[in-house]
Amino acid sequence: MKDKLLVVDIGNTNIVFGVYKGKDLIASYRMKTDKEKAADEFGILIIQMLSYSGINPAEIMDVIISSVVPPIMYSFERAIQKYFGTNPVVVGPGIKTGLNIKTENPKEVGSDRIVNAVAVNELYGGPAVIIDFGTATTFCALSRKSEYLGGAIAPGIKISAEALFSHASRLHRIELQKPPSVIGKNTVHAMQSGILYGYVGLVDYMVNRIKEEMDEANAKVIATGGLARLIAEESKTIQIVNPTLTLEGLRIIYYKNKQLSV
Repeated sequence: MKDKLLVVDIGNTNIVFGVYKGKDLIASYRMKTDKEKAADEFGILIIQMLSYSGINPAEIMDVIISSVVPPIMYSFERAIQKYFGTNPVVVGPGIKTGLNIKTENPKEVGSDRIVNAVAVNELYGGPAVIIDFGTATTFCALSRKSEYLGGAIAPGIKISAEALFSHASRLHRIELQKPPSVIGKNTVHAMQSGILYGYVGLVDYMVNRIKEEMDEANAKVIATGGLARLIAEESKTIQIVNPTLTLEGLRIIYYKNKQLSV
């Protein structure tokens, strides 16, 4: 029975995808973003992952994709067409989101940021500040009138850490985790402190400034992304962590555009 929706978020570092049955996320997966993969490689890998969870590809009724990696789209769309027998819905110009994009050039806004804003607007409502800890750390402002106001983009935590390791010959890669104290007693703890607490400071400062400019002191603050929970444990501003926010947004956008109820 074709009663499941495949949602796909193609990011610069990872491709995250999940399967929904109605409003329920019944499985989710993550793979490295590889622009060199052929359509057959993508198709077979996705089917293998679905099969691991006991999901028959024949049960997939449709597919929706958000991507910030244009070079990968030709192969990925061909994979969906060949292995799932459908033309995927691709988030982009012309897609209904329910948002009023108030930036100077709406086409410049990454589809992942719009998808996150759609999810927050539907699940929590505005005003809100949305933080996505991905390859880049993005901040998005959503008004109480469902307006996407814009935001800010900072280097991601892992990118910053890699830059530190690459340019300081005596500093080596470390595990990104909370150190025993802010004042590190050894090099590893000192680096963990600088990276983690430095980002907490960045996040809290940016959130407070965005709230000031929005004139919304009580705006909700929602975070997503791989390191969201780690930062949220120390942040004074993050209120909600939703690790599947982007997948939820894709599901919501799909049903808005197909005008189906779920």
